[in-house]
Amino acid sequence: MTLKAYQNTQQITENPRETEYRLFGQVTGALITAQREKRTGGPLCEAIDWNRKLWRLLAADCLDEHNKLPDGLRANIVSLSLFVTRYSKDVMRSGAPLDPLIEINRSIMQGLQGAA
Repeated sequence: MTLKAYQNTQQITENPRETEYRLFGQVTGALITAQREKRTGGPLCEAIDWNRKLWRLLAADCLDEHNKLPDGLRANIVSLSLFVTRYSKDVMRSGAPLDPLIEINRSIMQGLQGAA
């Protein structure tokens, strides 16, 4: 009951940009933790999967004809989503570093923060 009340309050007081920033912060935090603790297996897979899901959702939203973002920005977000998907495979298959994924997310967070 208390959790539901908190979630409802959060939805009322948070605008969409703040929600996106918070979500990026949580996902990026999971990636940083996996990197810092040199996690493999489940924890790394979960962080990568969560990041991929976030980017997949953003791409789907940008492909929606009702999305009001400028076409160029929408195309860039879809391109980043495709890169995140491909690069995530490299991380899982060959142990590529997480730095590019973390930096992309941080850049998006800076943009969200600056536009708020």
